[in-house]
Amino acid sequence: MIQGFATAEGTARYRGRFPELTQAGHFRQPAKVPGAGELWLSSLGLGTYLGEANAAADAAYSEAIQQAGRSGVNVLDTAINYRNQRSERNIGAALGPMMASGELRRDEIVVCTKAGYLSFDGEVPDDARGYFIDEYINKGIMRPAEIAGGAHCMAPAYLENQLERSRRNLKLETIDVFYVHNPESQLGAGVSRSDFRHRLRDAFAALEKAVKAQKIRYYGCATWNGFRLPPAQREAMSLEDVVTAAREVGGDHHHFRFVQLPFNLAMPEAFGVKNQSFGKEMFSLFEVAQKMGVAVVGSATLYQGKLTQGLPETIRQKLGTSNDTESAIQFARSAPGIATALIGMGDKRHVAINLAVAAHPPVPREQWEGLFQ
Repeated sequence: MIQGFATAEGTARYRGRFPELTQAGHFRQPAKVPGAGELWLSSLGLGTYLGEANAAADAAYSEAIQQAGRSGVNVLDTAINYRNQRSERNIGAALGPMMASGELRRDEIVVCTKAGYLSFDGEVPDDARGYFIDEYINKGIMRPAEIAGGAHCMAPAYLENQLERSRRNLKLETIDVFYVHNPESQLGAGVSRSDFRHRLRDAFAALEKAVKAQKIRYYGCATWNGFRLPPAQREAMSLEDVVTAAREVGGDHHHFRFVQLPFNLAMPEAFGVKNQSFGKEMFSLFEVAQKMGVAVVGSATLYQGKLTQGLPETIRQKLGTSNDTESAIQFARSAPGIATALIGMGDKRHVAINLAVAAHPPVPREQWEGLFQ
């Protein structure tokens, strides 16, 4: 287990090794985020969601992660259920040798993972239901009533169990950011608003304990629909209410400091839709996150490849890019409010292609906002 965690000094040291990328605005600090706001985060982060659960994909991911670390990407994102825990293990396998040799240091890299979905171990068992009964229910880690939609659980004991597994998979004593994964799926599965808030509050209480035990540094919610939907929709979440729940269990110095949601040319709601209440007014997710001291990480930058072709020519003209892939990446990383835009990189060749965009400054705000006019 590698000791330590990302720090202001370490991430600044990492940033200093890439002067050209630094000059182009590739590294940024999340504005007004207590504690985490001092970290230097790469504008592009490496995601690990896609890919087969096999040895060939494992090897390709490990190579891509190492290449990313050598090239200027210091934000790594995964989840325990991604590829049946294999993606977490790929990060651990990639970082271990680099840190042992001194090529990277632990305080330079921001490692993020998630828990909430029921996760298999390495591969899908023949009897999936029997596996979960034996592995979790019979051992008292979770109760059937705590499972929503047959696939999601955020009960404290389950999150604590998953956190320990993630620490072993990643080979890290401390995980920098630990997300509750798509909590809104519980609302979609029929959990009432009041029960949902109790469950979320209990989850946050467990994660505040994990911070005190130095097993994680910060926590948050990684969502798909939750922060994008209109308030009346069943799966809609209020960031103000979520942060209030964290404050109830962690006080003013709580550690809920990150949210993740899709942000791309096809899903721009975090900027373009005022669906979040704050006080008596409505604002965009970006605006409320800044008011509440929360960093925003964008996922699905390329929308699983759907945005790499077929975009209108006007988008390239307004962003000053040469192809659709560059347009999608430049749009996401230039958003006023994004800390990091995540891109799935399971091939080391993609690291160089994606980072070529980061060698250019983000699009100026007025020019970027012109896409919405």
